[in-house]
Amino acid sequence: MPTTTEQLAALFATYSYREGDFTLSSGAKSTFYLDAKQVTYRPEGVALVGQAVLEAARPFGVQGVGGMTMGADAIVLSTVWASQVAGAPLTGFIVRKEAKGHGTQQFIEGVHPKGQVVVIVDDVITSGGSALKAAERVEAAGAKVAVIVGMVDRLQGGREAIEGRGIAFRAACTIDDVRAAFRRS
Repeated sequence: MPTTTEQLAALFATYSYREGDFTLSSGAKSTFYLDAKQVTYRPEGVALVGQAVLEAARPFGVQGVGGMTMGADAIVLSTVWASQVAGAPLTGFIVRKEAKGHGTQQFIEGVHPKGQVVVIVDDVITSGGSALKAAERVEAAGAKVAVIVGMVDRLQGGREAIEGRGIAFRAACTIDDVRAAFRRS
């Protein structure tokens, strides 16, 4: 049976990966684009994404899972669900890009991670900037970020930036895994 990485890479290759000329959110040009939400919101993707995060984060003893909205939303919910099914429930939270403009005006929604050891998740890791911004906000709120897990590592410096900040990094798969699956299809 294929591994979680192989299954996810095949899904990303089928539904998310495109070649051509693209401008990324950073403004950088790229010869490929990966819309990870085409997998993280797909029924078969939900199960695999949750399993992949649990496999990567379990050795770190995490108690919660969260990340920057929108890229992390489906991943957080998939992981919370998978953790419950596995009998080792994690709480979930989402980090806003901007503080809520009303009520408590907070950056973090969901089960507040204060005092917890957590995993930060993201769909695609390029520079690591979004995941690191989420980690900063979560640590400022009193949690300890043990590891960041990306669904796809574009292999463009994100791992190095994250590890350079003293945080462990794991990827469910890399762009090389996705490209290999794309070439086989």
